[in-house]
Amino acid sequence: MIKLNQLVIVEGKYDKITLENVIDAHIISTEGFCIFKNKEKCDMIRRIAEKNGVIIMTDSDSAGSMIRAYIKKIVGNSEIINVYVPALKGKEKRKNTPSKEGFLGVEGMSREIILQALQKSGVTQPQKIKAGRKITKTDLFCMGLSGNENSSQKREWLLENLDLPKKLSPNAMLDVLNDLYTYEQFLEVAKNVETGRTKD
Repeated sequence: MIKLNQLVIVEGKYDKITLENVIDAHIISTEGFCIFKNKEKCDMIRRIAEKNGVIIMTDSDSAGSMIRAYIKKIVGNSEIINVYVPALKGKEKRKNTPSKEGFLGVEGMSREIILQALQKSGVTQPQKIKAGRKITKTDLFCMGLSGNENSSQKREWLLENLDLPKKLSPNAMLDVLNDLYTYEQFLEVAKNVETGRTKD
């Protein structure tokens, strides 16, 4: 398993599932062209990219190129690493018919092909380990942000005050928090959940 510090962006949930078996990283799906209308997700991607950089790994068809170009526009001058999978003809097992252009998407690539694509882009080099303690699921529970009756409302409050999408799942929220904040910074914001203090 390759550990990556950068945010990895793919097109769909099945691409994400495939990559989760190859890399240890925060992976976000654009949900295809839905990213074009999702301002909250775009803002979140921009903030994470500014801090950690971003790896873009879309399909090798025209739709993938359009999404890649849009992500580049979103993140501006942040560090971008483009990973390109080969244009292989074929059909994913779960589909009845091939894609419009007949190419396999990221989800249809073998582990070996994905590793080769990552290696060509230089992202398989050893990554620097981030200093400091990570925010954990236990922290979310202790702060009442998961596993409690009103955890959902508390998460929404926290996410709203951090200018993040309010409908993030606990696992997705944990990834984003670790991308954007240190443990100490997280404590400063989370301790205000009970008091209901809002951002300035």
